[in-house]
Amino acid sequence: MSPAGAPRSADVTCPGCGAARTVAVDDAAVGRGLRRRLARAPLPAREALLHAAEGALLVALTLGWAAMGRDQGKPLYVIGALALTAVVAVVTSAVVRGDLRGRLAVRVGAARADPFWKAARHCPGCDTVFCPRGTPWRGALTPEQFKKLVWTQGGYADRLAPGDGARAAEVPPGTVAGRG
Repeated sequence: MSPAGAPRSADVTCPGCGAARTVAVDDAAVGRGLRRRLARAPLPAREALLHAAEGALLVALTLGWAAMGRDQGKPLYVIGALALTAVVAVVTSAVVRGDLRGRLAVRVGAARADPFWKAARHCPGCDTVFCPRGTPWRGALTPEQFKKLVWTQGGYADRLAPGDGARAAEVPPGTVAGRG
């Protein structure tokens, strides 16, 4: 047995093609072609920091416009710039809050997704992912179906990129015991 409790390659036969050389998904996901296809969760991004910096820059710019209007004696410029400053600040706050909530959802969902991820094996022969003991899920899946299953269990499937094959993938009914 490997440290994570999953059987070694020699102990597991692929249900799809019968090959005896299967690898843990952790090991398979290191490969170039499978890294994104078998991703456990969305990669942590620093979007919140970038969006906060962009918002701060826009707020500073609009405050500068307000000061310029005051210096030139144009009250309409001041009122317009201050209104725009308020709008930019509110929108920036909402975007940053959304970014932080998305990161929190991934962090919290990882505990729900891990059992599905850790039990999985990948067969390079037929490019399928399966759970040797049939729990917590059963059947052979494509890497895209597997990614969709893991991300759905984690609660962050809505963060799949538009061009990601997992977004359109359908997990067969009955894959997870007690569901579908």
